[in-house]
Amino acid sequence: MKPLRLFISSVQKEFAEERAALRDYLRGDPLLCRFFEPFLFEEVPAADRRADDIYLDEVERSDLYVGLFGNDYGAEDAQGMSPTQREFELASRLHKHRLIFVKGADDRQKHPKMQTLIRSAGTQLIRRRFATAAELIAGVYAALVEYLESQELIRTGPFDAAPCPKATVADLDEERMARFLRQARRARGFPLAEEASPQELLAHLNLLDDGRPTNAAVLLFGKQPQRFLMSSEVKCAHFHGTEVAKPIPSYQVYKGTVFDLVDQAVDFVMSKINLWVGTRKEGPQVPVQYEIPREVVAEAIVNAVAHRDYASNGSVQVMLFADRLEVWNPGTLPPSLTLQMLREPHGSVPGNPMLAEPLYLTKYIERMGTGTRDMIGRCREAGLPEPEFTLSDGFVTTLRRKAGPITGEVTGEVTGEVQRLVLVLHGEMKRTEIQHLLALRHEDYFREAYLVPALERGYVEMTIPDKPKSSRQKYRLTTKGTALRTKLTKRKKRT
Repeated sequence: MKPLRLFISSVQKEFAEERAALRDYLRGDPLLCRFFEPFLFEEVPAADRRADDIYLDEVERSDLYVGLFGNDYGAEDAQGMSPTQREFELASRLHKHRLIFVKGADDRQKHPKMQTLIRSAGTQLIRRRFATAAELIAGVYAALVEYLESQELIRTGPFDAAPCPKATVADLDEERMARFLRQARRARGFPLAEEASPQELLAHLNLLDDGRPTNAAVLLFGKQPQRFLMSSEVKCAHFHGTEVAKPIPSYQVYKGTVFDLVDQAVDFVMSKINLWVGTRKEGPQVPVQYEIPREVVAEAIVNAVAHRDYASNGSVQVMLFADRLEVWNPGTLPPSLTLQMLREPHGSVPGNPMLAEPLYLTKYIERMGTGTRDMIGRCREAGLPEPEFTLSDGFVTTLRRKAGPITGEVTGEVTGEVQRLVLVLHGEMKRTEIQHLLALRHEDYFREAYLVPALERGYVEMTIPDKPKSSRQKYRLTTKGTALRTKLTKRKKRT
């Protein structure tokens, strides 16, 4: 079929970046590019015609109208009307399918005529709010998929946008949603108020399908996501050699939300790779450096979790060998991308757009479309070979390790995790301070792998032992712990 013409308003400079990002996404997405051809006024060749005649003609020719309403009203004509208002009113008179997106949660700073236009649009159709280009893309994607389904042009949407079988809103964790709201507001200026209800949040993120939670909603906020999506777990293994071989020294299967999966898998890797711990000569905090930067490890793992094929029975696998880290996921590249393009500037085409947007809002994904190039740059800065990207029965990211240990392991009962805690613990420190210094995000993992073993084996003690859950609780090395640190420091100097 001939692609539907999608008119994206307007000529306002305020939305130049958002319009370009939306156009690039629509033309790069393997589903939407089959059905829609976006129109931007900037792409019209110079012609001996009035600008307002051109964009109004394009509104008439278009099948759908996407209105972007911001703070500015725009240049007014002799009748005191802006291009944005004229095109919206024409689209309304012609009964075009209209999608209205308003930037920001507060309209008080907007031009008075823009406030009136927003209210007028709200009496005719649903308006959606957005704060960033990424959030706009996710909202337009969901609206266009919904339109295609309503016209029976497609029968199913992307996996993460489909309703999760047998799941209900009661299967979602309200505390996780409240935590997400706080995080997203702090990290990206998320427009919903902190007091917004779970229903409002889910609706805003397009995570409901006729009142039922989507697969993305369960993966993001489910109390037990693997109860409904069994393969969404992450398997982590550590091998001392360069090949898969039994017995496996350390093997973990992590479950939980996508946030939990990423945090636990990253912490697993950080607890196994080599670590350099400096001294306090240059400041009050002990400098810590991992052989592979945490940002690189996190990017490889979050990409695998965010872009994998969730319809597959395979799980993400994180395998640490003596010479490399391999992150495998059951997925592939979209048709618009190649392996070579991952090393060059390229647009973002998320495999699971409903999942990618909340990850972006909480800074698990820093900048859409730049993650692989950031990994390459950070590896160069750390003196590591560039990451390798390959396709086989899935997508594999390989990160090479530095030759030779930075710190070794003491044989016997002392695990590598306990050694690291002992090396960074100076004076009396809070749990959060130690965890931050070790670049670990998941509290449960830190407690189980680091803190509890160190306490049980007598290397660390509480400053308030009779009140273990006190908010003023801190930790310090025991005499035994100090002796271990001296031993580790001396051996490090010899190597």
